[in-house]
Amino acid sequence: MRVLLTIILAALTSFSFSQDLARFSVSPVPGAGITPVGVSLEGINYNTDRGRIALFESGRGGKEVTSQIERGTVTRLWFMYDNRSGRKTYVIRLVNDENQVQGALSSDLDETDLTVSQEGNPVFSYRHSIMVPPEGVDEIFGRSGFIHPLWSPGGEVLTRVQPPDHYHHYGIWNPWTAATFDGRTVDFWNLGSGQGTVRFAGFSGNEAGPVYAGMKALQEHVAFIDGEELVAMHELWDVRVWDINAGDIRVIDFISVLNSPLSGGILLNQFRYGGGLGFRTTEKWHKDNSVVFTSEGLGRAEADGTNARWCIVEGESDVPAGRSGILFLSHPSNRMHPEPLRVWPPDMYGRGDLYFQFTPIRHEDWGLAPFTSYTQKYRMIVYDGEMLAEDAEKYWRSFAVSPAVTFLE
Repeated sequence: MRVLLTIILAALTSFSFSQDLARFSVSPVPGAGITPVGVSLEGINYNTDRGRIALFESGRGGKEVTSQIERGTVTRLWFMYDNRSGRKTYVIRLVNDENQVQGALSSDLDETDLTVSQEGNPVFSYRHSIMVPPEGVDEIFGRSGFIHPLWSPGGEVLTRVQPPDHYHHYGIWNPWTAATFDGRTVDFWNLGSGQGTVRFAGFSGNEAGPVYAGMKALQEHVAFIDGEELVAMHELWDVRVWDINAGDIRVIDFISVLNSPLSGGILLNQFRYGGGLGFRTTEKWHKDNSVVFTSEGLGRAEADGTNARWCIVEGESDVPAGRSGILFLSHPSNRMHPEPLRVWPPDMYGRGDLYFQFTPIRHEDWGLAPFTSYTQKYRMIVYDGEMLAEDAEKYWRSFAVSPAVTFLE
């Protein structure tokens, strides 16, 4: 009888096992909306085989909160927090059930692209293989390491690659126009110069889950010198899509980390465009059916060369709402924030094709010391419909200011 009770108790214990590991509170950012929060798991045994790490709202009957572990040098537990809901307390718990929430996000790799999708619909593709130029165009214009297509939630392709006026334009990308090292200047942007290029060098991450999906891609900025190749800069792209559970909005973070292996470092020369985050828009958009609007209240005709915290780039599309766009956000930690802009004027190429870029070297040189990492952070809010200035400000605050996390005894 005692043996039978022991077996029953053991079974019940194993079936309902849970252990509280830590408690913390999150305080909201005034004027912000939904934002990802990453809580460090340092000091918590997240590698245990006894169960899974889960997050719960604190208090009697507190429900489980959808969360996802990002393992790394500092491992974090990510979840979505609505600043409008006020201060909340959470419990990190070790549980042994199999009720892990299945995510709506996926990341799929094939021989040419890595594509992130949400609820089965593609969000963006990152091109890791060389895209050759159109027939009859010099092969020097081929390259890898860029985002295209980028889709709106309704399926509109918003990016453009290899347009006839600029075969070196590639969707969303960020090479540098003039970089000086060892007494010479190399152009990584204008591929036709034959001085340099940027190429994919490998993946260091490819993740998908219920909170985010994305990739970490290594890229090389390669200089062509006397028939030889020299890697002048290493770059890490960390691009991830967050699930904020809003069908008409997609949130994409784009982080670039530069590091030069050259003993003397490298100087990114002042120029009106280059680096940062560039966007060649769909060929559908021109001066009569698209708009640019900045955080400083400027339109397309006035925005070029000015500074902004955020910028709306929007135009007509074939989705039911009739319009789609991207709200570009610059993080306060970025160099030269609020960042200088490059925006093509309305009379560009007659019909007024559209191009946008955050350009941290627009007004000043940027010197990179050797073996030192430099980070630029951006967020893209991709949407169908129209973006209002007050909503853009809310999204920027959700990106720029992190909710305060306090661990409790």
